[in-house]
Amino acid sequence: MRTSRRVAFAGGSGFQLAGIVDEPRGPSKGVVLFTHCFTCNKDLKAIVRISRGLAELDYTVLRYDLTGLGGSGGDFSQTNFNTNQADLLAACEFLASELEPPSFLIGHSFGAACSLSLAQQIDSVRGVVSIAGPSDTLHLADILHNLDAEIAATGTGSVTIGGRSFVIRQQMLSNLRSQDLPATLRQLSKPVLLFHSPVDETLGFEHVLRLFGFLTQRTGYDPDPAPTSLVTIPEADHLLARNPADLAFVTSTIAVWFERHRLPIGTQLGPPLM
Repeated sequence: MRTSRRVAFAGGSGFQLAGIVDEPRGPSKGVVLFTHCFTCNKDLKAIVRISRGLAELDYTVLRYDLTGLGGSGGDFSQTNFNTNQADLLAACEFLASELEPPSFLIGHSFGAACSLSLAQQIDSVRGVVSIAGPSDTLHLADILHNLDAEIAATGTGSVTIGGRSFVIRQQMLSNLRSQDLPATLRQLSKPVLLFHSPVDETLGFEHVLRLFGFLTQRTGYDPDPAPTSLVTIPEADHLLARNPADLAFVTSTIAVWFERHRLPIGTQLGPPLM
Protein backbone atom coordinates (compact mmCIF):
# COMPACT_ATOMS: atom_id res chain seq x y z
CA MET A 1 0.00 0.00 0.00
CA ARG A 2 1.13 3.56 -0.66
CA THR A 3 0.08 7.17 -0.30
CA SER A 4 0.78 10.15 -2.57
CA ARG A 5 0.94 13.81 -1.61
CA ARG A 6 1.76 17.04 -3.40
CA VAL A 7 4.71 19.14 -2.31
CA ALA A 8 6.32 22.41 -3.40
CA PHE A 9 9.81 23.77 -2.85
CA ALA A 10 12.18 26.43 -4.15
CA GLY A 11 14.08 25.35 -7.26
CA GLY A 12 17.64 26.11 -8.19
CA SER A 13 16.61 29.19 -10.19
CA GLY A 14 14.39 30.55 -7.41
CA PHE A 15 11.06 29.47 -8.88
CA GLN A 16 8.60 27.24 -7.02
CA LEU A 17 8.82 23.63 -8.16
CA ALA A 18 5.92 21.20 -7.98
CA GLY A 19 6.42 17.63 -6.83
CA ILE A 20 4.63 14.51 -5.66
CA VAL A 21 5.91 12.20 -2.95
CA ASP A 22 4.83 8.58 -3.36
CA GLU A 23 5.56 6.69 -0.16
CA PRO A 24 4.73 3.42 1.60
CA ARG A 25 2.26 3.39 4.47
CA GLY A 26 4.81 1.58 6.61
CA PRO A 27 8.55 2.04 7.15
CA SER A 28 10.54 3.20 4.14
CA LYS A 29 13.67 1.44 2.91
CA GLY A 30 15.06 4.64 1.44
CA VAL A 31 14.36 7.87 -0.43
CA VAL A 32 14.57 8.15 -4.21
CA LEU A 33 14.63 11.25 -6.43
CA PHE A 34 13.15 10.87 -9.94
CA THR A 35 13.99 13.45 -12.65
CA HIS A 36 11.97 13.53 -15.88
CA CYS A 37 13.01 13.87 -19.51
CA PHE A 38 13.43 16.98 -21.70
CA THR A 39 10.06 18.82 -22.02
CA CYS A 40 8.32 16.07 -19.99
CA ASN A 41 7.01 16.32 -16.42
CA LYS A 42 6.44 14.28 -13.29
CA ASP A 43 3.07 13.02 -14.60
CA LEU A 44 4.48 11.07 -17.53
CA LYS A 45 2.86 7.63 -17.37
CA ALA A 46 6.15 5.76 -17.00
CA ILE A 47 7.34 8.02 -14.17
CA VAL A 48 4.03 7.74 -12.32
CA ARG A 49 3.84 3.96 -12.61
CA ILE A 50 7.47 3.37 -11.63
CA SER A 51 7.30 5.78 -8.69
CA ARG A 52 4.07 4.32 -7.36
CA GLY A 53 5.37 0.81 -7.90
CA LEU A 54 8.51 1.53 -5.90
CA ALA A 55 6.40 3.05 -3.12
CA GLU A 56 4.40 -0.17 -2.97
CA LEU A 57 7.74 -1.94 -2.58
CA ASP A 58 8.56 0.27 0.43
CA TYR A 59 10.59 3.09 -1.13
CA THR A 60 9.77 6.79 -0.85
CA VAL A 61 9.96 8.56 -4.23
CA LEU A 62 9.90 12.27 -5.03
CA ARG A 63 9.03 13.03 -8.66
CA TYR A 64 9.07 16.69 -9.54
CA ASP A 65 8.74 19.17 -12.41
CA LEU A 66 11.82 21.06 -13.56
CA THR A 67 11.62 24.84 -13.93
CA GLY A 68 9.10 25.98 -16.54
CA LEU A 69 7.48 22.56 -16.98
CA GLY A 70 4.38 20.86 -15.56
CA GLY A 71 3.21 22.61 -12.42
CA SER A 72 6.50 24.39 -11.72
CA GLY A 73 7.09 28.11 -12.12
CA GLY A 74 9.56 29.82 -14.40
CA ASP A 75 10.17 30.17 -18.14
CA PHE A 76 11.28 26.95 -19.86
CA SER A 77 13.04 28.91 -22.62
CA GLN A 78 15.40 30.37 -20.02
CA THR A 79 16.45 26.96 -18.70
CA ASN A 80 19.34 24.72 -19.71
CA PHE A 81 21.37 21.77 -18.48
CA ASN A 82 22.89 23.76 -15.62
CA THR A 83 19.50 25.00 -14.38
CA ASN A 84 18.28 21.39 -14.47
CA GLN A 85 21.24 20.42 -12.31
CA ALA A 86 20.44 23.25 -9.91
CA ASP A 87 16.82 22.06 -9.66
CA LEU A 88 17.94 18.50 -8.92
CA LEU A 89 20.23 19.72 -6.13
CA ALA A 90 17.39 21.86 -4.75
CA ALA A 91 15.18 18.76 -4.69
CA CYS A 92 17.89 16.94 -2.74
CA GLU A 93 17.98 19.79 -0.23
CA PHE A 94 14.20 19.63 0.11
CA LEU A 95 14.31 15.90 0.78
CA ALA A 96 17.09 16.33 3.33
CA SER A 97 15.07 18.91 5.23
CA GLU A 98 11.64 17.27 4.99
CA LEU A 99 12.38 13.51 4.92
CA GLU A 100 15.97 12.34 4.54
CA PRO A 101 18.67 12.78 1.88
CA PRO A 102 18.10 10.65 -1.24
CA SER A 103 19.77 7.26 -1.34
CA PHE A 104 19.20 6.84 -5.08
CA LEU A 105 18.63 8.95 -8.17
CA ILE A 106 16.50 7.87 -11.13
CA GLY A 107 16.41 9.76 -14.41
CA HIS A 108 14.53 9.22 -17.63
CA SER A 109 16.17 10.30 -20.89
CA PHE A 110 17.64 13.78 -20.41
CA GLY A 111 16.82 13.50 -16.71
CA ALA A 112 19.16 10.51 -16.65
CA ALA A 113 21.99 12.64 -18.00
CA CYS A 114 21.34 15.19 -15.26
CA SER A 115 21.22 12.50 -12.56
CA LEU A 116 24.38 10.78 -13.78
CA SER A 117 26.25 14.09 -13.91
CA LEU A 118 25.57 14.84 -10.23
CA ALA A 119 25.52 11.44 -8.53
CA GLN A 120 29.19 11.48 -7.54
CA GLN A 121 28.98 14.81 -5.71
CA ILE A 122 25.86 14.02 -3.64
CA ASP A 123 27.22 12.21 -0.57
CA SER A 124 23.98 10.46 0.38
CA VAL A 125 23.48 8.88 -3.06
CA ARG A 126 24.46 5.23 -3.20
CA GLY A 127 23.61 4.68 -6.87
CA VAL A 128 21.84 6.04 -9.92
CA VAL A 129 19.39 4.53 -12.41
CA SER A 130 19.35 5.68 -16.04
CA ILE A 131 16.29 4.88 -18.15
CA ALA A 132 16.85 5.52 -21.87
CA GLY A 133 19.59 8.02 -21.09
CA PRO A 134 21.81 9.85 -23.61
CA SER A 135 25.60 9.60 -23.72
CA ASP A 136 26.09 13.33 -24.29
CA THR A 137 24.23 16.64 -24.42
CA LEU A 138 25.55 17.72 -27.82
CA HIS A 139 23.09 15.64 -29.84
CA LEU A 140 20.11 17.46 -28.28
CA ALA A 141 21.51 20.84 -29.31
CA ASP A 142 21.87 19.55 -32.88
CA ILE A 143 18.33 18.17 -32.90
CA LEU A 144 16.87 21.47 -31.69
CA HIS A 145 18.90 23.43 -34.24
CA ASN A 146 17.71 21.16 -37.05
CA LEU A 147 14.09 21.56 -35.97
CA ASP A 148 14.29 25.34 -36.31
CA ALA A 149 17.31 27.13 -37.78
CA GLU A 150 15.86 30.42 -36.53
CA ILE A 151 17.25 29.58 -33.11
CA ALA A 152 20.78 30.17 -34.37
CA ALA A 153 19.81 32.89 -36.86
CA THR A 154 17.84 35.15 -34.53
CA GLY A 155 18.50 33.71 -31.07
CA THR A 156 14.97 32.40 -30.58
CA GLY A 157 12.88 29.72 -32.28
CA SER A 158 10.06 27.29 -31.70
CA VAL A 159 10.01 23.50 -31.81
CA THR A 160 7.19 21.00 -31.51
CA ILE A 161 7.83 17.99 -29.28
CA GLY A 162 5.13 15.49 -28.41
CA GLY A 163 2.49 17.70 -30.00
CA ARG A 164 3.41 20.73 -27.88
CA SER A 165 5.25 23.87 -28.95
CA PHE A 166 8.23 25.14 -26.95
CA VAL A 167 10.21 28.35 -27.30
CA ILE A 168 13.93 27.57 -27.51
CA ARG A 169 16.67 30.17 -27.13
CA GLN A 170 20.25 30.06 -28.36
CA GLN A 171 21.49 30.14 -24.76
CA MET A 172 20.09 26.65 -24.25
CA LEU A 173 21.91 25.26 -27.30
CA SER A 174 25.15 26.96 -26.30
CA ASN A 175 24.85 25.55 -22.80
CA LEU A 176 24.21 22.03 -24.09
CA ARG A 177 27.27 22.28 -26.33
CA SER A 178 29.44 23.48 -23.45
CA GLN A 179 28.90 20.31 -21.38
CA ASP A 180 31.34 17.40 -21.33
CA LEU A 181 29.18 14.58 -19.98
CA PRO A 182 31.63 11.82 -21.03
CA ALA A 183 34.40 13.40 -18.92
CA THR A 184 32.04 13.64 -15.94
CA LEU A 185 30.95 10.03 -16.31
CA ARG A 186 34.56 8.86 -16.32
CA GLN A 187 34.78 10.24 -12.76
CA LEU A 188 31.65 8.46 -11.53
CA SER A 189 32.48 5.46 -9.34
CA LYS A 190 29.10 4.80 -7.70
CA PRO A 191 26.86 1.91 -8.86
CA VAL A 192 24.82 2.55 -11.99
CA LEU A 193 21.87 0.65 -13.48
CA LEU A 194 21.30 1.33 -17.18
CA PHE A 195 18.03 0.50 -18.97
CA HIS A 196 17.71 0.90 -22.74
CA SER A 197 15.68 -0.52 -25.61
CA PRO A 198 17.55 -1.90 -28.64
CA VAL A 199 14.87 -0.24 -30.81
CA ASP A 200 14.61 3.11 -28.99
CA GLU A 201 13.35 5.50 -31.68
CA THR A 202 14.59 8.63 -29.90
CA LEU A 203 18.00 7.60 -28.57
CA GLY A 204 19.66 4.74 -30.41
CA PHE A 205 21.17 1.81 -28.55
CA GLU A 206 24.64 3.18 -29.29
CA HIS A 207 24.02 5.75 -26.55
CA VAL A 208 23.81 3.17 -23.79
CA LEU A 209 26.83 1.32 -25.16
CA ARG A 210 28.83 4.54 -24.95
CA LEU A 211 27.50 5.15 -21.43
CA PHE A 212 28.60 1.69 -20.40
CA GLY A 213 32.05 2.36 -21.82
CA PHE A 214 32.45 5.72 -20.06
CA LEU A 215 31.48 4.12 -16.75
CA THR A 216 33.55 0.95 -16.96
CA GLN A 217 36.62 1.66 -19.10
CA ARG A 218 39.11 3.80 -17.19
CA THR A 219 42.64 4.98 -17.94
CA GLY A 220 45.36 7.05 -16.32
CA TYR A 221 44.27 8.79 -13.15
CA ASP A 222 40.56 7.96 -13.49
CA PRO A 223 38.90 6.40 -10.42
CA ASP A 224 37.94 2.75 -10.30
CA PRO A 225 35.19 1.74 -12.76
CA ALA A 226 31.61 2.28 -11.66
CA PRO A 227 29.85 -1.03 -10.84
CA THR A 228 27.51 -0.90 -13.82
CA SER A 229 24.61 -3.14 -14.85
CA LEU A 230 23.06 -2.90 -18.33
CA VAL A 231 19.52 -4.21 -18.84
CA THR A 232 17.88 -4.20 -22.25
CA ILE A 233 14.13 -3.83 -22.75
CA PRO A 234 13.42 -5.56 -26.07
CA GLU A 235 10.80 -3.91 -28.34
CA ALA A 236 10.20 -1.04 -25.89
CA ASP A 237 9.69 2.54 -27.05
CA HIS A 238 11.52 5.53 -25.58
CA LEU A 239 8.66 6.49 -23.21
CA LEU A 240 7.93 2.87 -22.21
CA ALA A 241 4.32 3.42 -23.28
CA ARG A 242 3.91 0.54 -25.72
CA ASN A 243 3.75 -2.40 -23.33
CA PRO A 244 2.56 -2.08 -19.67
CA ALA A 245 4.66 -5.12 -18.79
CA ASP A 246 7.80 -3.07 -19.47
CA LEU A 247 7.00 -0.77 -16.56
CA ALA A 248 6.42 -3.69 -14.19
CA PHE A 249 9.72 -5.23 -15.32
CA VAL A 250 11.67 -1.99 -14.86
CA THR A 251 10.12 -1.30 -11.46
CA SER A 252 10.80 -4.74 -10.03
CA THR A 253 14.35 -4.77 -11.40
CA ILE A 254 15.07 -1.37 -9.86
CA ALA A 255 13.75 -2.54 -6.49
CA VAL A 256 15.99 -5.63 -6.52
CA TRP A 257 18.97 -3.48 -7.52
CA PHE A 258 18.17 -1.00 -4.72
CA GLU A 259 18.11 -3.85 -2.24
CA ARG A 260 21.58 -4.88 -3.35
CA HIS A 261 23.04 -1.40 -2.93
CA ARG A 262 21.05 0.38 -0.23
CA LEU A 263 23.14 -0.94 2.68
CA PRO A 264 26.92 -0.95 3.20
CA ILE A 265 28.80 -3.89 1.72
CA GLY A 266 28.86 -6.80 4.15
CA THR A 267 25.56 -5.93 5.82
CA GLN A 268 23.41 -9.04 6.24
CA LEU A 269 19.71 -8.65 5.44
CA GLY A 270 18.79 -11.88 7.19
CA PRO A 271 20.24 -15.08 8.61
CA PRO A 272 23.08 -16.54 6.49
CA LEU A 273 22.25 -19.43 4.21
CA MET A 274 23.46 -22.81 5.44
